[in-house]
Amino acid sequence: VQLQASGGGLVQPGGSLRLSCAASGSIFSINEMEWFRQAPGKQRELVAVISSGGSTNYADSVKGRFTISRDNAKNTVYLQMNSLKPEDTAVYYCNSDIATIESPLLEHEYWGQGTQVTVSS
Repeated sequence: VQLQASGGGLVQPGGSLRLSCAASGSIFSINEMEWFRQAPGKQRELVAVISSGGSTNYADSVKGRFTISRDNAKNTVYLQMNSLKPEDTAVYYCNSDIATIESPLLEHEYWGQGTQVTVSS
């Protein structure tokens, strides 16, 4: 199983970006899908999470600006980021709890490779 993140880049304050993370491989089911971020010199922090049923939760710092969603048919999670601020600058990582076809009753945690988001004028 692999997670491939994309969509990062350089954007001005107030701008928008949409991150995508597609899971591929021998997938039986995907439970929670999450986005984390890590800024230079800081610990990795949870940004947003979406359950298999579509329930969502957000870090206080991004509420009202970021929206997490998923397309179960495509095994993909998205993060729409609006009204971006310089403090949103970080490497963004996707994370998913996935059961494989080989072990359908056992979930493992998988990480994407990270995508850089830089908010600067």
